[in-house]
Amino acid sequence: MALHPSPSEPVFKRLRIAILLLILFVVAFSQLLAGWRSRDWNDPLYVGIWFVNGDGGATTASYLDSLDADAFEPVERFFTEQGDAYGLELDMPFRIWIAGDLESAPPAPPEDGGWFDVLTWSLRMRWFVTRLHFSYHGPTPDITLFAIYRESGHGGTLDRSTALRKGMIVFANLYAIREMHGSNQMVVAHEMLHTLGAGDKYDLSTGLPLVPHGLADPARTPLYPQPQAELMAGRIALGPAEAATPHSLSQVTIGPATAYEIGWTETPP
Repeated sequence: MALHPSPSEPVFKRLRIAILLLILFVVAFSQLLAGWRSRDWNDPLYVGIWFVNGDGGATTASYLDSLDADAFEPVERFFTEQGDAYGLELDMPFRIWIAGDLESAPPAPPEDGGWFDVLTWSLRMRWFVTRLHFSYHGPTPDITLFAIYRESGHGGTLDRSTALRKGMIVFANLYAIREMHGSNQMVVAHEMLHTLGAGDKYDLSTGLPLVPHGLADPARTPLYPQPQAELMAGRIALGPAEAATPHSLSQVTIGPATAYEIGWTETPP
């Protein structure tokens, strides 16, 4: 005997689809507004950081417990000082707070995936963040940052961090090591600017800063050695084929090209 679907099933199916489309429309519209607001710099952008124990270890858990509310104050101060240098009429461009801990990590970015895999992950991440914001009792952040801490990575290095401009989401892989706190702050600052449209300014094959936009002071004479690292280049150019890794944001600056990309200046470099 053949079973026939209930006449109400198509109605419920269409209703579920309509509700889902409505939710997606609201999410997309709110993200569009956030994107516009992120470029006008009339008000600070709020950054909510969720901690994740990436390796599940006791050492990492202990490290996370040691991070207080001021753990990322140097990042706030860095952007304030850099904004002042570009004449930004805003006391504090970013306000950062620790929103809480996550029991499990958000969907990980695909490894060597094609465009469809990346698109699928992007949609999953944005849905994950939307549900997280609905369940969070604090202010809705403009930038949602997942700080994934591990005591060490594969071969002593961590996977690359990732940022999504659509949705303004950061997936930051960080070290649960006190000596790496300054480096972690640079990663956080670097990825934050990716969500605002700033591009990487280093050679992907060599890791060396690109000339001229990857240099802290592209007008310097002589050009080398550079005094600092450009934030989106990540390294201090000592010569055409030589660079050093900065240890903290005190050795980093935002160059003219990056300032233009994030809307701090109106004139292209």
